[in-house]
Amino acid sequence: MLKNILLKVSFTALLFTAMTAVSYAQVSKPRFQSNPWVEDQLISPAVLANMISKKEDVKIYNIGVVQNIKGATNLGAASEAGNLNKLKEILKTTPKNKAIVIYCGCCPMDRCPNIRPAFKAFTDQKFTNVRLLELTTNIKTDWIDHGYPVD
Repeated sequence: MLKNILLKVSFTALLFTAMTAVSYAQVSKPRFQSNPWVEDQLISPAVLANMISKKEDVKIYNIGVVQNIKGATNLGAASEAGNLNKLKEILKTTPKNKAIVIYCGCCPMDRCPNIRPAFKAFTDQKFTNVRLLELTTNIKTDWIDHGYPVD
């Protein structure tokens, strides 16, 4: 009798452990990535929209797979080697002090696969005036829903 109880308890514990392991494996946990930028290298959507409306001299690069902000050059997802290489080629002929804003907006910034490799390409090349558009949720929520200009 005691043997049967022990077997049932052992089986139940094993089953519970297996179910817990499977449930954890199926839950997507956020991946926190280190950032190659500092806080003052972020630019808010309102500030960039104002710069665009004032026609300030700023180069904007879309390094994701989202809709273009007005006047942006779409380079494609910087997480793809070919697109990142295209960006690096452009950087070779761009003045190091040029005012530049990059953005993706495909997903929350802490999970975006595109902004880190692109921003790192600029810092590796010693650009001094590059900023990252702070789209904390995505381009729709943080830009389009505010009525900021798109192409």
